[in-house]
Amino acid sequence: MVNVIGIGYIGLPTALMMASHGVEVIGTDYNKELVSTLNAGKTTFKEKGLDELFKDALNAGVKFTTEYQKTDTYIVSVPTPYDKFSKKVDAVYVVAAVKDVLTVAPQGATLVIESTVSPGTIEKSVRPALVEGGRTDINLVHAPERIIPGNMVYELLHNNRTIGADDRAIGEKVKELYASFCQGEIVVTDIKTAEMTKVVENTFRAVNIAFANELAKICRHDNMDVYEIIKICNMHPRVNILQPGPGVGGHCISVDPWFLVGDYPSLAKVIDESMKTNDGMPDFVLNRIYEIMKDNGMTDITRVGLYGLTYKENVDDMRESPTLQLLESQERHLATGLKVYDPFIEKDVVNNQYHNIDDFLDAVDFVVIMVKHSEIIESQDKLKGKIVLDCHNVCNIEGVYHI
Repeated sequence: MVNVIGIGYIGLPTALMMASHGVEVIGTDYNKELVSTLNAGKTTFKEKGLDELFKDALNAGVKFTTEYQKTDTYIVSVPTPYDKFSKKVDAVYVVAAVKDVLTVAPQGATLVIESTVSPGTIEKSVRPALVEGGRTDINLVHAPERIIPGNMVYELLHNNRTIGADDRAIGEKVKELYASFCQGEIVVTDIKTAEMTKVVENTFRAVNIAFANELAKICRHDNMDVYEIIKICNMHPRVNILQPGPGVGGHCISVDPWFLVGDYPSLAKVIDESMKTNDGMPDFVLNRIYEIMKDNGMTDITRVGLYGLTYKENVDDMRESPTLQLLESQERHLATGLKVYDPFIEKDVVNNQYHNIDDFLDAVDFVVIMVKHSEIIESQDKLKGKIVLDCHNVCNIEGVYHI
């Protein structure tokens, strides 16, 4: 049996995928409401294919509880925030989960950390917890998650995986467990290498996005079309520039690269500047709103609406959302009034939030497309007659502004 600790955005799909492929799984979380919802047969967030996977897993006998289980394999999938001052990973949730596992884990159990951590975190933070608890018999493994909201089910099945272990034989056993569902290549290596590869993957994307965002700023300064320039450059066989946007969100690309900056401040200079560039994009968009309002003789900020609250399209995940960052920046400047709408966010999470696209559009004259949900792409006709700042280059209507 596998006990998955933390059944949120990563732990839940992982538990369901294993259960639906013949592995006996019990998911554990301290959040009683979350556990009750799952036991009532309902998923806790929206994700393509997740409801179907949930049904398969329920039929296979997956269970959910607030209690830790006595078993031979544990998978820890809890959040790993970072200290915004030091930029270092905060492993407090991982360590707390590990300590709780040690109270029930039998001798020789395997503890798999899926949570993303900076290189050396398991050695510096997790292993000491085993030593303090007198449990050096526990096998430590790191198998960093590699999935993205909006495509989780597919990526769980098809993405390559990395297994880092102290003992090669234990690593191979964990590889067999993941091979029960993973159709991608599974590489077994040491723990620190596994830690580093996951952080490096997300850092590579963050730096590439920052390059695109910096290009957008340069092109805006001299009135050039950044999208046309990127399109032409990407025709070169060895060039692959990503697209600029209003900022970077989620719990991977916007967070993980800071781990390297925090641990290697004198070495990670390019990464540091790249992250600052990405973090500065919501302010850049806010300034674009001001410029466009000025160009159009607009003075009423309450007639401006932000389309999208999530950090990416067609999901309900708002973690580190650029829209939330922009609203926070506006508040710091002692200003309020921007209207907000997102088809995937049903509850009120910010002021002036709408829950119907037509009501939202009726209430504003200026629409800022912060997230490229399918809804807005398919509803472009409704934007005619509005001032539009398209932060993703998805609108085909005439007169649209860009970042």
